[in-house]
Amino acid sequence: MSNLHAPTIPSGPTTAPVANGHATQLTIAELQRKKDNVEGELKALGGVLDSHGVDMNTSLLTPDGFPRADIDVAQIRTTRARIIHLRNDWKDLMALIETRLHEHFASLEDDDAESTAAPATIDTSMPRDSVPETLDQPFAKVNTVVDNSPAATAGLKPGDLIRNFGYVNIENHDGLKKVAECVQGNEGRLFGPQSVT
Repeated sequence: MSNLHAPTIPSGPTTAPVANGHATQLTIAELQRKKDNVEGELKALGGVLDSHGVDMNTSLLTPDGFPRADIDVAQIRTTRARIIHLRNDWKDLMALIETRLHEHFASLEDDDAESTAAPATIDTSMPRDSVPETLDQPFAKVNTVVDNSPAATAGLKPGDLIRNFGYVNIENHDGLKKVAECVQGNEGRLFGPQSVT
């Protein structure tokens, strides 16, 4: 306990407000994927708090005002701060998705009105938001897999490329620190299929 306030889980970079920057240029499907990533990270961080037996409102001080010695106060504070940032990002994303959906359906109504006024033509091009799903870029390569480990049971093999691990991807892996955070937050739980090649 020589350095009580050193965080054991990195908070990572704080995300910029979703309404600014390139997020407004993303398709609805890409916004949905970002929302799923945020929700996955929130779930994992909730697991970190659960592992300490605390929640967002649990006091970190003893009745006489000192930091509690039975929990990792620094890690909990760092995790709570990240959760607050992600909750704000989630709200911004939801507002942006709602706006984009309204715009999308309004444009469909406009297209229907134009098609009834104009001669019928068949448009064989894909809808604007129906971009073919592309695989995320890999951010890690599996070197070894321990026999009878969860990774071996899941079918991982040396040489596999990791594209997604829970909510972690090439944009947010933070030097693979987020992978460790995701594992810690989901310890003992089963994961669904991940994107591995």
